[in-house]
Amino acid sequence: MPRRNAVDLLPELVRSNLNSRLVAGSFSGYEELAAWLEKEGFGISKSALHRYGQKFEERCQALKVATDQAKAIVAESSDDEGAMNEALIRLVQEKSFNLLMDLELDPTEVEFPKLVRAIADVSRASVKQKQWQRDARKEALAQAAATAESTAQKAGASADLIQRIKADILGIPS
Repeated sequence: MPRRNAVDLLPELVRSNLNSRLVAGSFSGYEELAAWLEKEGFGISKSALHRYGQKFEERCQALKVATDQAKAIVAESSDDEGAMNEALIRLVQEKSFNLLMDLELDPTEVEFPKLVRAIADVSRASVKQKQWQRDARKEALAQAAATAESTAQKAGASADLIQRIKADILGIPS
């Protein structure tokens, strides 16, 4: 098992402050960051900071790409039958999978119940989205069939013709 990065061993508050400084400094200035940490009582080399900073920057960029993609989906989707929600669910699934594959996780530190719960939540959202789409489509077809029936009756169509039209709209074999 590879040795843990020294930055991972920092207290949460110090690591959070380091992350803020990395972002504010455009992921540069590792010598200054090492000096700051030394002053805070944490001796971490600039090389270790640079390795951590590179991984952190990659994660930030991946998150930015995912955010930009989600915004593009929202902007371009008219949400016909929940297309936006379905696209976002797929995007979350894809990004979660890629993140899990890319991260060098220590299996002893992964909280599998939380991970499984998150996967289950996304899967449940996907199933509910598909059910909503089926229900919305069924409702739209029922409304279309009712409108066609009313129009056909007003036009003097026979009951047999009206039933065939409704069956065609609803997808019922005649």
